[in-house]
Amino acid sequence: MTKPAVGSYVIDTITGRMGTVMGHLGPYVQLRPIGGGREWDCPPEAVRLATVSERISAVTAHANARSRGEVP
Repeated sequence: MTKPAVGSYVIDTITGRMGTVMGHLGPYVQLRPIGGGREWDCPPEAVRLATVSERISAVTAHANARSRGEVP
């Protein structure tokens, strides 16, 4: 897979976490968790595009957590 575009929703297959592509630094893809937080680096071969249902699930989970006051 080529490096995904900035703004893409992807899955880090090493950790199972979903993130938004923030950029590319050297050989790595820089990812940020849905809803913000600390970025992490992931090798491009360990990144896959998130499915539509994975995106909807992650965004909904974040919105629900915010409404419960669990995230700022």
